Amino acid sequence: MTVKTRFAPSPTGYLHIGGVRTALFSWLYARHHGGQFVLRIEDTDRERSTQAAVDAILEAMNWLGLEHDEGPYYQTARMDRYRELAAQLLEAGSAYHCYCSRDELEQMRAAQMARGENPRYDGRCRERQSPVPGVSPVLRFRTPQEGVTIVDDLVRGRVEFQNSELDDLIIMRSDGSPTFHFGVVVDDGDTGITHVIRGDDHLNNTPRQMHLIDALGFARPAYGHLPMILGPDGAKLSKRHGAVNVLEYRDAGYLPDAVLNYLARLGWSHGDQELFSREEMIRLFDIAAVNASASRFDTGKLNWINQQYLRSSNPEELAPGLVMQLERAGLDLRNGPPAVAVIEAYRERATTLHDIAGSAHYLYAEPVQVDISAINKHLTATVAGPLSLLVKRLAEVAAWTRADIHAAMTAVAAECGIGFGKLGQPVRVAVTGGTVSPPIDVTLELLGQKKTFDRLKQAIARLPS
Repeated sequence: MTVKTRFAPSPTGYLHIGGVRTALFSWLYARHHGGQFVLRIEDTDRERSTQAAVDAILEAMNWLGLEHDEGPYYQTARMDRYRELAAQLLEAGSAYHCYCSRDELEQMRAAQMARGENPRYDGRCRERQSPVPGVSPVLRFRTPQEGVTIVDDLVRGRVEFQNSELDDLIIMRSDGSPTFHFGVVVDDGDTGITHVIRGDDHLNNTPRQMHLIDALGFARPAYGHLPMILGPDGAKLSKRHGAVNVLEYRDAGYLPDAVLNYLARLGWSHGDQELFSREEMIRLFDIAAVNASASRFDTGKLNWINQQYLRSSNPEELAPGLVMQLERAGLDLRNGPPAVAVIEAYRERATTLHDIAGSAHYLYAEPVQVDISAINKHLTATVAGPLSLLVKRLAEVAAWTRADIHAAMTAVAAECGIGFGKLGQPVRVAVTGGTVSPPIDVTLELLGQKKTFDRLKQAIARLPS
């Protein structure tokens, strides 16, 4: 059997962290078993589905590198198929028309709740033989009323449901469109999905869908229900805990591999290993090792993992992300060094690409943002001579490299009888506007000879007498 999994988001909102983890585990399971991964867009909720959300989902999946083998399929393009199978169920007696109005259903539920019962459809139209004039009915599935449905969940183990507790769910709305339950079952069956990995909020839907699967003659897939992700405070993860749209993490300068690595470890483990390449995740992933308990989202841990990826990744691969960050900050890349060189200089101290872009602002912008307290402390009358001599010595260097720059600065410091730091920090403040940057020789090499001379001369001209 070829393993086939799917990820089926609804385009009623953006792709969030919980959805990404579901997509990742489905993708990993398929890749681990040499199977296929299907992307499906469940867009039958026409009032809430938007093209902007569809585009954002596809963009997010592309950024994360969770490539699909089939799809994306769109449910709105399959309406004839849903109606065809719904008609088959109706003809076979496995479904029936329900003419109950919204008010009637609300009264029924209110009465059940008043009696202390769980509200559910009571089957009052199950045996109706004649239509109600002027009413467009919904189509309900005739759920078995006796026996037990067993779900051998890949994450939670054996879960039993009493069929007597399940009501007759609606499979087709009065406008002829399928409900979530029916669309899912038909799509999974038609595309040959063998394993359904999804959030545990769908666990109670599973026995109902299994009955539909049996009635339609499809093979039952295996199910694995993932626990939810909680915020640091133990509450359900929400916007108040941080980014909701996963693309916000891209915009904040996180790396896709780091995000996936973090989410893989959010509920799954392989010993004490924390960092995994994609190849390792694929090779080692075992859904039986997924914890059935909820996990808490920890931004600090995500930051640490992202920092490790920043330090170890190929700078060439990181460069497009930094370019995006710099451009978002309104900086012109033609006015400074290549992104690769900036990454190499800054990544040891950075957590995200956004951090690097912020720290490297002075390399591209004119005039630079200045720290007045740093200027007052370090650009005093006592450094006028050393800075003037440094400009002269730097004009004489054979090549504008960090080695030659360092040598010139060392010679000037010795000639002026001051420590290297007593020269380096005033130079740093003069050319960057602040007190923090990579080693000063690296900083000047990145900045370039002309900008260095211009900024040193401007700083000397502003020194107090």
